[in-house]
Amino acid sequence: MEIFQYLVDFMRSLLDYSFLATKAIGFPSYGIAIILLTLAIKLILAPLTYKQVKSMKGIAELQPRMKALQEKYKDNPQKMQEETMKLYKEMGINPLAGCLPLLVQMPFLIAIFYALQGYNYAPEYAQFLWLPNLSDPDPIYVLPVLSALSTYVMSKQTSGASNQQAKIMSLFMPLFIGYISLNFASGLVMYWVVSNVFQMVQQTLIYRNDK
Repeated sequence: MEIFQYLVDFMRSLLDYSFLATKAIGFPSYGIAIILLTLAIKLILAPLTYKQVKSMKGIAELQPRMKALQEKYKDNPQKMQEETMKLYKEMGINPLAGCLPLLVQMPFLIAIFYALQGYNYAPEYAQFLWLPNLSDPDPIYVLPVLSALSTYVMSKQTSGASNQQAKIMSLFMPLFIGYISLNFASGLVMYWVVSNVFQMVQQTLIYRNDK
């Protein structure tokens, strides 16, 4: 879609400006530029992420009571639905509140994915730390491992793995993310890792404030 391509081009332009910012301060680095861009995007989307995390946390905490309702009204689906809605209202939770912020964020997340996966780095600045070229996969697999670990910690932090399905997903998704990261551009995987770390900090602060 043409509109989506505009968004991808916009993300690439933001990376260009981030790189120029590192150049202006005397440390030209695409790696630092990606970190700066990631932090900027996460800060802009922080209010949406906050609503999403709060909703997911609330629903996770309600799981034991939801399970009790399912057992109590297993022969009366209509009554179970009524009691479930009462429970949501009582706890001030909107079950759709966790989905809507994610839907708003998705176009930006997909755009930054394509922007970084196909970004044309200037060869003289494409190296960062142990990475020979940010457009190539990590040759020693540090970033794929970090992407899997950060995804695992973040998912456990949010869901708490309160049922069997959640436990399976909390193991499968990190493994899947780590596996596909083996073939992705290291610049893209670095974005994912930094983004996860930022969100883990944000979620920790949200949970601490709730307590």
